[in-house]
Amino acid sequence: MKKYVIIAFVAVTGLFSVNAMAQSKVAHINAQALVGSMPEAKKAETDLQTFAQSLEGEGKTMVDEYTKKVKEFDDKAASMTDNMKEIKGREIQDAQKRIQDYRDQAEQKVQQKQQELLKPIYDKARKAIEDVAKEKGYGYVIDSSAGLLLVSPSADDLLPAVKAKLGIK
Repeated sequence: MKKYVIIAFVAVTGLFSVNAMAQSKVAHINAQALVGSMPEAKKAETDLQTFAQSLEGEGKTMVDEYTKKVKEFDDKAASMTDNMKEIKGREIQDAQKRIQDYRDQAEQKVQQKQQELLKPIYDKARKAIEDVAKEKGYGYVIDSSAGLLLVSPSADDLLPAVKAKLGIK
């Protein structure tokens, strides 16, 4: 008798949990497509490219200096003393290290600038997604931009509704 009570309890509990899960609506959105269609994202991309090009210009100067030193070393190596070759070799290595350090720093600066420019855009998109999900009664929204959503009904795609909320065509 005790077994039947436990089985009945488990069955009833299972029914209630399935019923509760069925009430949670799930939608999906391609967040990358949303952010990519926002005018602010296009401006941020242009600003980021301009910033990266300015850093690249400074790096080009360093590469030109390095190339000049290497060419000078190659041209005059035959007439240099061993001591002079060693000094020039160290200068070339130092220039090469400065270039590598600059590239690493420039890459970090570009990543920081990208985060700085995109954070308000991502925040705005997230807020719009949350607002639309709330308006339409969705408990969960899955980002389909990662390509992990295997099957999804088009009726549950929030992208058109969120774009409309943000005024994007």
